[in-house]
Amino acid sequence: MASKRKPIHTPSAAGAAGGNAARPQMNFRQGLNDTTARAEAKGTRPTATPTSIREVLTMMVLHVCKKIIFFDTSLKVPLYLGSLFIVSLIGDFLPYPKTYLARTDNLFNVYFVKLGWAWTLLFAFPYLAMTSITICCGDNQRLIRNHLPRLGIATVFWFVWTKLFNVIESSYGRCSVRGFDAKTPCLKAGHLWNGFDISGHAFILIYSSLVLMEEARPIIGWESIKDLLRNEEHNRSNNDNSQTSNPLKNLKDEDLKALKYFYNRFTPTIRLFFIGMTMLQLLWDLMLVGTMLYHHRMVEKVLSGIIAVVTWFVTYRAWYPLPTVLPDPVGKGLFNYQSISKPEIGLRRRASLLQPGSSAAAGANAGGSPKEIPKFMGMPLYAARQQMSGGSVGAGASPLEGGSASGQQAAFVSSHLYGSRIGSGGIGNSSSSGGGGGAGGGSSGSYYSNSDFNHPSYARYRSRFERFES
Repeated sequence: MASKRKPIHTPSAAGAAGGNAARPQMNFRQGLNDTTARAEAKGTRPTATPTSIREVLTMMVLHVCKKIIFFDTSLKVPLYLGSLFIVSLIGDFLPYPKTYLARTDNLFNVYFVKLGWAWTLLFAFPYLAMTSITICCGDNQRLIRNHLPRLGIATVFWFVWTKLFNVIESSYGRCSVRGFDAKTPCLKAGHLWNGFDISGHAFILIYSSLVLMEEARPIIGWESIKDLLRNEEHNRSNNDNSQTSNPLKNLKDEDLKALKYFYNRFTPTIRLFFIGMTMLQLLWDLMLVGTMLYHHRMVEKVLSGIIAVVTWFVTYRAWYPLPTVLPDPVGKGLFNYQSISKPEIGLRRRASLLQPGSSAAAGANAGGSPKEIPKFMGMPLYAARQQMSGGSVGAGASPLEGGSASGQQAAFVSSHLYGSRIGSGGIGNSSSSGGGGGAGGGSSGSYYSNSDFNHPSYARYRSRFERFES
């Protein structure tokens, strides 16, 4: 007869049971909602606000604009110069069919290209002012001294080069009719002036596109400022100094407030101007194609394109990045929000465990920890490759020895897991001690000193290893 076990009742247990029967237990504090409880929990981070459909559509448009305007310059510059050379050279010998762009009085040429630099400043100047005042946290002096001069310098170069092109054309040319030594009287008389006319259109179109591309760079990572502001405000309100990677940590309280004010106020307008800059750059590229096809000679266009590229490179790539010379490069302010470190690819196999002579392999040969070799369910994913220089393996050696005295590569099996192979048909009879019975051996009639590996459940692994071994 099996005796029934009776439950043991204690006063405390009975009281607790009675209390539970009278009043159900609560797992949260009364009068405290879930939002407040999560806000009071230590170590939590504030979450972002829900994204609206309008915001998603805006991000999609901005993404497409970034792909257009931030085309790789290592490809864009050769594409500009190569197209100027090839397309213009073909047009010099085989004139292209006339289209609307061939007319000098077309709408785009009259209202956009001839006023090209004015259109560029119309979009670039307010965009530069709003982005710079934001990342400078409202410091007007820093804006005027460190950022606005970039457009002033670009305007000076545009003015000097275009005037120099006109001087060269007037000084080194001649009228189609004799008796006119200057360009102006020749043109007033209704004649043609033949001179070396360096293409001002090609220069302004290429230079404007490159300037727009450089000045638009603050939009890269601009949306991350909202997350940085939210996290930094949370850290300061909770006196949390554990987060050291936030670039806003060193800002003063008044700078942080100014940054939040200007960011929230100017971000919609900055996005709008950025889209306008992208559309304007597409128009400049379209008009550059028309210039390649129908206007000026090849030498005049290629030379103007080279001047535009060199001017852009000297200013934006060589001059402005200098730390001790003004003006500052694009996007530089009181904090750096564009420094994003790319994580390493986690699926890439570590070559240090496969390459002989590497530091990890050397550490394993010197008695390193076996944890350096990744495993799955106790089985190594891949073992270290080693070079054998002798005809025998020591007692603590991990690989199986090679058969020649000159040395061969070791097998891909560690001795601490499989043991040494014993019997005929193996790479070498490296050990005569230990070993299980021959009944558990592999297909070649040999077996291993590790008795677990001789178990029938390991037959599949033994056969694969012995085929690889042979």
